[in-house]
Amino acid sequence: MIPLFFIFTIITLLFVFRFLSKTSLLRILSDSFRSLVDCLHVYQSFKVSHRNENFQENILYRNVSIYLNSLQSLEDAQFTNLFTGCSKPKEILISLDDQHAINDTFLGSRVSWKKDNSQKNVFVLTLKKKDKRRILRPYLQHILSVSDQIEETQKEIRLYINLETRESRRDGRWTAVPFNHPATMETVVLDAEVKKNVKSDLETFLKSKQYYHRLGRVWKRSYLLYGAAGTGKSSFVAAMARFLCYDVYDIDLCRVSDEADLKTLLMQTTCRSLIVVEGLDRVFSEKSRAVGMSGLLDFMDGIVSCCGEERVMVFTVIDKDLIDDQTVMRPGRIDVHVHFPLCDFSTFKVLANNYLGVKEHKFFVQIEEGFQNGPGLSPAQVGELMISNRASPTRALKSIITVLEKSKIGSDQPELESLLGRESAHTLREFRKLYGLLRIGSRRKEESFDYGKVENEFHDQSVKRIRSTRIE
Repeated sequence: MIPLFFIFTIITLLFVFRFLSKTSLLRILSDSFRSLVDCLHVYQSFKVSHRNENFQENILYRNVSIYLNSLQSLEDAQFTNLFTGCSKPKEILISLDDQHAINDTFLGSRVSWKKDNSQKNVFVLTLKKKDKRRILRPYLQHILSVSDQIEETQKEIRLYINLETRESRRDGRWTAVPFNHPATMETVVLDAEVKKNVKSDLETFLKSKQYYHRLGRVWKRSYLLYGAAGTGKSSFVAAMARFLCYDVYDIDLCRVSDEADLKTLLMQTTCRSLIVVEGLDRVFSEKSRAVGMSGLLDFMDGIVSCCGEERVMVFTVIDKDLIDDQTVMRPGRIDVHVHFPLCDFSTFKVLANNYLGVKEHKFFVQIEEGFQNGPGLSPAQVGELMISNRASPTRALKSIITVLEKSKIGSDQPELESLLGRESAHTLREFRKLYGLLRIGSRRKEESFDYGKVENEFHDQSVKRIRSTRIE
């Protein structure tokens, strides 16, 4: 027979433990016991900084951040930070708090991570000294492997912008934001054959690491996108980034103080990135610029350009003929040239289908004639007219016809002036001679005669005559 007192004691202990499990007291006791055990061991700490002494990004820091934010134990920490995702606003993200540590277990040993309060963007790894030789390197390799898998499945492209001042170098010259541009190779409006060739070239580049190394060349590729404003160059850059799944580094040359500063920016970019320099033709048109020709050439394919691999450089210009220095345009510095023309009728039909859902319309004939005879509009101009009138496709098409007619009239003005100058210059001279004779003959008639008015009327009649002749 089990004594009644013994049974009562067991029931009481079970009740106490059940009560403690629902309160913080058990956690306090557990933490106190763990602290006591920790005092009996010698610990060693390791710092993982965001950037090295050359202000280059430490890839391990990024991998550690991804790994820690994926740990289940992060949800059990006393304090965590909650965020909503930028690309997925309804997704709740958890991150490590600056003031608290998070524990992890590897090969039976317990380690802890926390952020260094004395330094910005520094993780501190703490483990038992007796476990260092056994688990440190395998543990770091484990972090790299897991973070790569997470990044592969949940890749978030980021846009990096160079900061305004040199004082920001303490934390690096780049500031990053999520890159959520929706453009893709399928949505950008460009000749289908051109897009196909660019995609094929990029796919070949991604598979060519060993080929480039065998040739002794840096594994990078460079593109020149040229065309008028509003023809889709920036959207195509975004589509390239999404196609490659590369981060974008947008270099604003106006914020570069000198050639050494430009080199520093390039050294702080990472591999697998898209480096963009917009408005390259403006750099050559400016007489006083911080970056000279030698600095730009070094940036494009000099020694400093080999500080990282698997990079795609993209330069945009409005008119590539303004770049008269052919050393900049030679292969190796610019590998692929992509032209972005103004909108023609075939491009218009693609836009009409995408923006308005219209494949055929009675106004298409008139619009086609407008594109053939007029100076042309950019795809951005046509797209904006369609967006503004998307509730009524007919009204949208009428607005495009109106703009095409106005642009045609505006483009005809210089031609009309030149025609007027050629055809009526002799007549105007004869008219002025006749006016001089009349002026000598009668001063009274001179006072009532408005020479400017007559000349303007003659000019208007000549314009009408020339226009009617062109129409016929």
